[in-house]
Amino acid sequence: MQINDFKKDFESVMAFLKTDLTQLRTGRASTAMAEGIMVEAYGTRQPIKAVASLTVSDAKTLAVEPWDKGLLGAVEKGIRDSGLGINPVNDGRVIRLALPELTSERRTELVKVLHQKLEQARVSVRKIREDMRGLIAGEEKDKSISEDEKYRLQEDLEKMVKGFVEQINSIGEGKEKEIITV
Repeated sequence: MQINDFKKDFESVMAFLKTDLTQLRTGRASTAMAEGIMVEAYGTRQPIKAVASLTVSDAKTLAVEPWDKGLLGAVEKGIRDSGLGINPVNDGRVIRLALPELTSERRTELVKVLHQKLEQARVSVRKIREDMRGLIAGEEKDKSISEDEKYRLQEDLEKMVKGFVEQINSIGEGKEKEIITV
């Protein structure tokens, strides 16, 4: 048994966290904010990025250009129903999303949401750690590994967990600065 065998579990938590945090709206426009929007197109619900190109026009504006101009209304409706709180402007060819300036109250709310997401990631890392500890203990009980090997594996596991928690904290600090910066 190698601790690195479980590294992919920790890395998947980190990948999910990074994706989840890109959807938090900061003061700057980002295509990741809109990627999760679902649109009713061709009889099924699809992600907006499957039916349109998303581009950042400037720091406060996102442009959505459907490949099929017949989907303009559906894309506009999907954006309106998404709960982003942004009013789409349809010019007949491109839908523009002008991001309003964030108020200090909204920034405070976003920081709270950020801290919740960071804590969820830490909990996921700790859960993986507990699962791995159980596997290590089971290996020792089955006499597959020695007691010394068990302690070495647990020590390696703790070092890995500490590294991932530090990574979560640094990602959180960076995102918090991004949210708070006016």
